[in-house]
Amino acid sequence: MKTFSLIVASPDGNIFEGQATQISLRGIEGDLAVMAGHVPFITAVKPCECHIYLEDDSLKTGETDGGLLTVSSDTVSLLSGSFRWKE
Repeated sequence: MKTFSLIVASPDGNIFEGQATQISLRGIEGDLAVMAGHVPFITAVKPCECHIYLEDDSLKTGETDGGLLTVSSDTVSLLSGSFRWKE
C-alpha cells in the first residue's frame, strides 16, 4: 500500500513523524480517512479518537482534543491542542 508523510504535532512538539498508509479521525463535516494521493484540503478536527495505520500494517490509536488537519500532495499534518496515545 502507498504511504505518505504524516506529522502529528501539539504545542509540546511533534508527537509522531513518519510514514503512514492511512489516518482516520472526525472532521467538522463528519468522520474521514486520508490515504496516499488524497486531494489536498484543510479541515478543523473535532475531539475524537485518531487511528494511524503504519506501513508495517500496525495501528496506533490516540485521542485529540481537536485541531487542524492539513492534507497536501505528499504530507499530512495534524496540529492538535493536545494529543495522547491510547494503550
